[in-house]
Amino acid sequence: MQITNTILMIRPVQFRMNEQTAVNNFFQEDLDLRNSQINQRAQEEFDAFVKILREAGVNVIVVEDRLETDTPDSIFPNNWVSFHQNGTVAIYPMYAENRRKERRMDIFDLLEEQGFEIKQIIDYTAAEEEGVFLEATGSILMDRIHQKAYCALSDRADEELFIEFCEDFEVTPVIFTANQSVDGKRLPIYHTNVMMCLGEDFAVICLDSIDDKKERKNVLDHLRMDGKKVVDITEAQMHQFAGNMLQVLGKDEERLLVMSQAAYESLRPDQLSVLEKGSRIVYSPLTTIETCGGGSARCMMAEVFLPRQD
Repeated sequence: MQITNTILMIRPVQFRMNEQTAVNNFFQEDLDLRNSQINQRAQEEFDAFVKILREAGVNVIVVEDRLETDTPDSIFPNNWVSFHQNGTVAIYPMYAENRRKERRMDIFDLLEEQGFEIKQIIDYTAAEEEGVFLEATGSILMDRIHQKAYCALSDRADEELFIEFCEDFEVTPVIFTANQSVDGKRLPIYHTNVMMCLGEDFAVICLDSIDDKKERKNVLDHLRMDGKKVVDITEAQMHQFAGNMLQVLGKDEERLLVMSQAAYESLRPDQLSVLEKGSRIVYSPLTTIETCGGGSARCMMAEVFLPRQD
């Protein structure tokens, strides 16, 4: 299965701009508001988003963040954990020290209580001691059908650790570097999932961000070989989070393509027509979360592929 009906989401209690991630997340901007106001707006956006997903038939498991850990980015759980069809859970090393406190083992107990089976946990977090990071499905895009994993290298995506992940999960690595223009310089994009999205039969990707032509051709060759219809977005569209979308299953196995309102409004009619051929587009305004967090709809959803207990 490439897509799932079950999504884990963390409701924020102290959301704000995280100064520790802003050093290499060039999508983040400060808002001239008190932190309490920013958090309240983020909660309102979160609740509206969850409501839209549930109305479309997505099984959304919501866990409230904890005040005592002071984790401003907890709303983005897809960076610390991934849940796999063979019953494996992977836990990942995080670049920002204050994000490491987002990792919560009690969530695994909750999933088991809800009938999911966890057979083993692979823990990559010791890599943090070496200054090596790999931020889960922010860094890694899985093509589960074709047994491949795509990764744009950055401070948050180490090549050797990514290859180790691919060996553990028996998938073929597709490695490249993706850049964006920041003050006249080309600097690495912090996460693969802001410049690329993989669906069952399509890929949304900002090809202009892959400066190396050989790498760009290699990525395109893999996508086309696997029958993906490629939707190429511009860097400006990427900055509206048009790459940060996720295909999920709704009611009666309806294919849904989930994104923010900003992402949706940035897409051209020809791009939308390709995406709407196989999925119904679902979107929600996430302005505060996108501005302060530098992440969008896809970052907020940790997919649960775990098998059900017998």
